[in-house]
Amino acid sequence: MHFVDAKGILTGSGGRYGMNIYRGCSHGCIYCDSRSRCYQFTHPFEDIEVKRNAPELLEKALRSKRRKCVIGTGSMSDPYMHCEEELRLTRRCLDIILKYGFGAAIQTKSDRILLDIDLLDEINRSAKCVVQVTLTTYDDALCRILEPNVCNTKRRIAVLEELQKRGIPTVVWMTPILPFINDTEENITSILNECVRVGVKGVIDFGMGLTLREGDREYYYAALDKHFPGMTERYIKRYGNSYELPSPKAGELTRVFQRICRENGLLSSPEDCFTYINDLPEKYTQMSIFDLA
Repeated sequence: MHFVDAKGILTGSGGRYGMNIYRGCSHGCIYCDSRSRCYQFTHPFEDIEVKRNAPELLEKALRSKRRKCVIGTGSMSDPYMHCEEELRLTRRCLDIILKYGFGAAIQTKSDRILLDIDLLDEINRSAKCVVQVTLTTYDDALCRILEPNVCNTKRRIAVLEELQKRGIPTVVWMTPILPFINDTEENITSILNECVRVGVKGVIDFGMGLTLREGDREYYYAALDKHFPGMTERYIKRYGNSYELPSPKAGELTRVFQRICRENGLLSSPEDCFTYINDLPEKYTQMSIFDLA
């Protein structure tokens, strides 16, 4: 990893803001879109760029905002990668979010988030905290191939259970679903049944497939060549150089997904899930006399 002094930390507008404390990732997920060249990485993806002044930048930004909102993190780089265990920059940023009365929305695959469960609990009590966990593959052996350097799905489900015990709401990202690999009804049903069991609020699916762009595509196909001989040729024959690669079973799997979510009261559209994640209770969104001082 290497350290930089960033010029800014928050992105977004209109009351929706996000931040990425790290740039790059050590999880090694074979399908990761963040590897795409459009994001203009100037360093190897596994050489994590650490924004060492992230807490100071965040405090400066939140101090000047009159309207409270939910601050998101984890959309590009997981905030609980291996280096967080040592650096604790995510925790420092969460402390600042709590200090200024904002909400937090965290996206992760890592059980290291439990290191901060006390702080997440405090944020959820004072404003709102939603934890989003990615679950793509119920089978542990397959999960180790697709997401090799992060805890497996069973462990992530245990994380969801621990958060539920604290009353911290959760949303699951069930994406991507990889054609010919994890696009089975058994996989989808197993994940959703666990989501129901542990009480998640909603599940995000983007159409039962994946997307590939320049940079991401090459890495993904190299992994297919290593772990699933002949699969790259199968992909190229069916999808060519397409950006969107829907599973051949997308329609069938989507119907299963929607039925299980509907029968169990889970939010099931990305729009509904994002609205829930970003909505702060009214009492927290009003400007206070302290904000106007």
